[in-house]
Amino acid sequence: MSEWKVKRFWNSAQAVATETGFAVQLDGRPVRTPAKALLEVPTEALAQAAAAEWDAQTEAVNPETMPITCAVNAAIDKVSAQQAEVAEMLAAYGDTDLTCYRAAQPKELVDRQMAAWDPLLDWAADRYGARLIPVEGVIHQPQSAPALARLAAPLAAMTAFELTAMHDLVCLSGSLVIGLAAYDGAMPVDDLWSRSRIDEDWQVQQWGEDEEAAAQAALKRDAFLAAARFLMLTQGPAVAE
Repeated sequence: MSEWKVKRFWNSAQAVATETGFAVQLDGRPVRTPAKALLEVPTEALAQAAAAEWDAQTEAVNPETMPITCAVNAAIDKVSAQQAEVAEMLAAYGDTDLTCYRAAQPKELVDRQMAAWDPLLDWAADRYGARLIPVEGVIHQPQSAPALARLAAPLAAMTAFELTAMHDLVCLSGSLVIGLAAYDGAMPVDDLWSRSRIDEDWQVQQWGEDEEAAAQAALKRDAFLAAARFLMLTQGPAVAE
């Protein structure tokens, strides 16, 4: 038996201003999240992007083609109810940050990690006053509490929509520093993703590419870029001119 799917029942989707933000309407009827909350977002750009996804649906609604809408649903239904917990979970990545765990050899890999990750650690020190210390090997070595607190501070101030994007940026890269660099626009998003893949790319160079692993890596990259786009739309102008 085929799985039941929601069929398109509307002619057009529009982003509309509300008293507290922007919503998406289908033929004048408001879209709601899976938990039945009003799908309302902080910026017009984000509402327009979500509306465009609804407009692009054909006979049956396919959530896999609606990453913006899915992220909005997650922000409203899930993250907004536990913002402090999500921020705390993401902050914990700072103590095991990808950029801090370095190979002892071979020299070429050591040099690649240094070239990719030292500028990120320098940026975090300059931007947030948080100096993380790189170590050799994979055994956990705690970072200083003051540095971790400084990296956690911006997370605590983020909206549920920003934290939703940060969740993917940090978890997919394995680095709070990389996530914050994306949040601040410190480096191009493609560049940040490449910097998170130094070890994996090295392994591919040494042993060749596994087809399944390559497919998974491509999916992760797409998700990372989608999260960055969602973040950008979330940070757009809150009020239409």
